[in-house]
Amino acid sequence: MDLSNLKPADGSTRKRKRIGRGEGSGYGDTATRGHKGAKSRSGYKQKFGFEGGQMPLFRRIPKGGFKNRGRVEYMGINIDTLQKLADEKKIQSVDPETLTKFGLIDKNDLIKILGRGKLEAKLEVKAHAFSASAQKAIEDQGGTATKID
Repeated sequence: MDLSNLKPADGSTRKRKRIGRGEGSGYGDTATRGHKGAKSRSGYKQKFGFEGGQMPLFRRIPKGGFKNRGRVEYMGINIDTLQKLADEKKIQSVDPETLTKFGLIDKNDLIKILGRGKLEAKLEVKAHAFSASAQKAIEDQGGTATKID
């Protein structure tokens, strides 16, 4: 066996149906399109979602809600996470670069510090937003909560 006598397995290929090539081909006359109507004409294209004249599904279903384009999405980081970083990594300051380095956020995320957990370390925290309870917890430990723009 070599490349010169390779061929597909029996039954794995079929001959192409040559339509519109005369009566003798068996596919002449209407060229497998049936008789008359838009679908038999050249250039026919059905509208997206067309259901034969019935009101299409995308128009039958009611629309609702809206997306607020002015919404600002923050990545929430809780103070128990900051405490864990302080214990394990021995850090004194937290900012977006630090959190990116430890894989907690992506570099373009906006950060909001949230108040879940307990903070026992004195930290200098820089973030885009703080919840009231998180800011209080940081300042109670003698740390600073600085808002960045």
